[in-house]
Amino acid sequence: FVGKMSCPGEEMVSEMKEDSSAVDMTEFSDEMLLNILRFVPITDLILNVRWVCKKFAMLCVDKSLTSTVELKNNYQAGDEKVKQLLKEIGLQIQELNMSGCYWLLGSTIDQVTRCKNMVKLDLSGCRLTSIRLSKILSALQNLRSLAIDVTSGFDSGQLSSECKATLRRVTELKQTLFTPSYGVVPCCLTLERLLLYFEILDLSREGTMLSGQLMVGESNVPHYQNLRLFYARLAPGYINQEVMRLYLAVLSVSTPKNLQAFLISVPGSFSESGATQNLLDSMAHLSLSALQLPKSWLNGSSVLQHLKFSNPFYFSFSRCTLSGNQLIQRILNGGNYLKSLVSLNLSGCVNCLSSDSSFRKAEDDIDASILETLVTSCMHLRHLNLSAAHHHGSEASGKHLCILLATLRHLCSLALPVCSIADVSKNSDQLLGQTVSPASTSTVYKGFGKKLRIGVPTYPRIVSEQTDSVGQISVFRILMESLPFLSHLELIGSSFSSAMPRNEPAIRNSLPPCLRAQKVGDEEVAAISLLRFLRSLTLAQLPATLTGSGLVSIGMKCQHLQVLSLANLGMMGKVAYMPSLCEMLKHCKCLKDLRLEQPYFTANALFFQALSHCSALQRLCIISRNGTFQSDAVMSFMDCCQNVIMCHMFTGESLTACRNLQRSIIQSFQKERPALNVVIFPLLHEGLADDIRDVPMMHLDEITLFKSRVAEQPPRLWW
Repeated sequence: FVGKMSCPGEEMVSEMKEDSSAVDMTEFSDEMLLNILRFVPITDLILNVRWVCKKFAMLCVDKSLTSTVELKNNYQAGDEKVKQLLKEIGLQIQELNMSGCYWLLGSTIDQVTRCKNMVKLDLSGCRLTSIRLSKILSALQNLRSLAIDVTSGFDSGQLSSECKATLRRVTELKQTLFTPSYGVVPCCLTLERLLLYFEILDLSREGTMLSGQLMVGESNVPHYQNLRLFYARLAPGYINQEVMRLYLAVLSVSTPKNLQAFLISVPGSFSESGATQNLLDSMAHLSLSALQLPKSWLNGSSVLQHLKFSNPFYFSFSRCTLSGNQLIQRILNGGNYLKSLVSLNLSGCVNCLSSDSSFRKAEDDIDASILETLVTSCMHLRHLNLSAAHHHGSEASGKHLCILLATLRHLCSLALPVCSIADVSKNSDQLLGQTVSPASTSTVYKGFGKKLRIGVPTYPRIVSEQTDSVGQISVFRILMESLPFLSHLELIGSSFSSAMPRNEPAIRNSLPPCLRAQKVGDEEVAAISLLRFLRSLTLAQLPATLTGSGLVSIGMKCQHLQVLSLANLGMMGKVAYMPSLCEMLKHCKCLKDLRLEQPYFTANALFFQALSHCSALQRLCIISRNGTFQSDAVMSFMDCCQNVIMCHMFTGESLTACRNLQRSIIQSFQKERPALNVVIFPLLHEGLADDIRDVPMMHLDEITLFKSRVAEQPPRLWW
């Protein structure tokens, strides 16, 4: 009797054995069961599955399942579940990722002290004070890797001697700054990897300008002598750059001899200073394996001539004026084989595929020989970003960009400008089909005025049957067929800019799309369905998307799709692809994140009924200038999809309507969904920037704000 009480699931298992058609999982080997159980959320594993039977009770606490605990994105893990989890297996946990667990109370975070054998801990995005951090680190004497946020009110003077002793042994630190501070960096005497994220706002809530001056105190100088990796990512703002210069000033005095990776990501301009110039000069004696510098440090500079590289695995030259010849000679070592390079970011490098940048215009063709040298030299590339630039292939060269990229068989993620995948030989008549006359093409592209009725094009079921009017397979389809491992694809218009920038009012007007991009439509979108392992897809500014019929094919065939971002597809005045989108969503059973940015989008009952089929959906973001929503439909959707924990909607509705809907959602669902985050606000309201400043950084950075994420940072940079 006691045995049955301790393992209440044994009755269920015995009933399963009586049914000869049922699968008895207890007869599986331990190795097979462990491989299955590792896909179960750790809270369910320890608090529920563990009690099914004696065999599961033993396997669920196996070291392979409990030594590394992931609570990030486990939105159903409330305070009581996490407390009980840490109580049950705290001593077994060696690595704990609580990044972005913004909903957990401080008293729950305190329970981390139970994990005495902790080696790696990520508390970024959690409620953390100086005193709480001191208490936790004092109990974790074996800690070697730490990630935290430094917020307003942080005081290193409140850290105990035991806490500082732990920090002296930390070799990896990831620190997100929301206030000007050195944080705990001066306490870490043996740092080998330092990651800094600057998220400091220039203005306070009261509208006063903040100061970038750090508080001067005891031991306020960082210790960089053992650094092997230095990474810094700055959000827009003057204060972030000022604080960053103070960190670099120390680094320029004594450059670490073992520095292998130096990466600084800065939006806009970041001018050089005497300290940064000294730093660059001293780096000439190093041998780097990863490099990213602000564009102003590279443009017109000879720094690349003096830097040395040893088995490089990551390069980012985003938004710099690097020419194709410079790329080959200075980076690719004259076109020699670089089998070590796995990630390359050339987003915004408008001249990187042209031999000379002196007189190049945006509409000029690329030099195919440069791209051919690139793909030949870097055959093992897994991540490549060529977005935010006009890369137009020449028909005369006979080597289209898509054909050349098709040789990179190991690509896992790829970002391209829409214009780069256009078939040069395809004219407008062929693109739009026989249902659209040449006289109507300008109306379709511009998106305003009287629209013609356009039929839904059909697509052959067999890939080999998919041809254009002259019997040739599109070059983009050939590319898709050639990349079997591609899981992350971005097609972004060269002129696209999101209506919702960071820390600024919404953008009211957008630039017109590239003329070459007007040849990319439903046929190219349908070709994406060839990617059977596609997990993340971004489509932005495809003006020739007429009915969106290609989306249906993606939904039906890309069954692993988890992240979908669509922006400014087709005609701007009317969302003609809405029926196809609704049909697509009915097939997206694994979709977790959906971001839609489309003017005049109507979030009505039909849309939310289709979206309700996405049973795994967790985060929804809708951005629509002059768009509307139906409150009853939103509430029904939230009630149906119980996994949704983020609902961001920025439309043309009134402030009153937005506030009422936001309040209703929070009151109805906050209790059952502790991680629920709801922001519903007029897109063009002057208070938008202030309203989103309280959005958890993980949501803001991962879905709400639009950006290209391919090769954004080195692979496996942190966790």
